[in-house]
Amino acid sequence: MVIVVIVILATAFFFCFLNGLMFFILWSKSKFREDSRYILFAHMLINDSVHLMGTIVLFLFGLAFFHMSKAVCSILILITGVTFNNTPLNLAVISLERYVAIRFPLRHTEIATQRRTAIAIGLMWLISSVNILIEIFYIIAIDPHFFTTPVLCIREQLLIEEWQLALTSGLNFFFLVVVALTILYIYVSITLVAKSASTNKDSANKARKTVLLHMFQLGLCITSFLYTVFEALIAKTATALFVPLRFVNFFCLLVLPRCLSPLIYGLRDSAIRPLFLRYFRCNPTTLK
Repeated sequence: MVIVVIVILATAFFFCFLNGLMFFILWSKSKFREDSRYILFAHMLINDSVHLMGTIVLFLFGLAFFHMSKAVCSILILITGVTFNNTPLNLAVISLERYVAIRFPLRHTEIATQRRTAIAIGLMWLISSVNILIEIFYIIAIDPHFFTTPVLCIREQLLIEEWQLALTSGLNFFFLVVVALTILYIYVSITLVAKSASTNKDSANKARKTVLLHMFQLGLCITSFLYTVFEALIAKTATALFVPLRFVNFFCLLVLPRCLSPLIYGLRDSAIRPLFLRYFRCNPTTLK
């Protein structure tokens, strides 16, 4: 078990360091701070890092069979649930920003302003938190003393009605379908625009590849839904294999997708990659 904890914590801290380094690069350059695309990418870095650390805290508490009050548990579940829902929504908004940049190049800076980007991020958090807040307020109305009981912190411990689980599953599925259709529509639209003689083909092709990357990132998000399926199957295995299999399931389906998604996106960007490599190699010389 000690090795499991060390591997998980080492991986999480390493990738959070990489995310923090990319966030520092974005924050240190005014051209990144003022560009809606990079503002959304910075939001992705923060969101995925928070989700990664929150998920690992819950996993380690479960591994140690640590009990806490349902009030504290509900806060952790709220944080991990909202950040989980934010990821596909953020991908959709970034794809829309790329679509606007290609479809309306002369009005891009007018449409994709910092203020509107901030509003979009705020709406993401609001939409992502609605279902969990509904559940919490419903529980408070039904049983005000519900949150004082110490429990092993898993989502099922906060459910008192069957419709709560159905609501969560339904909304998660709805988010993914809407985002997938949005990204697919944008990809097809940018492909058609790229064939137009009046369009900057290099810029359109780069945007098309970026949207295609978002499809891949969305695929990484979908792997998270397989976690509970495999978790249920692992629970039926022999006791000696339970912890190793649970670790592999958690690491491959929850940790790695959250680690790789922002890293791949950041290293692919030609403006961020040279700066990132310079800082990562401890050689932060000035780049034009």
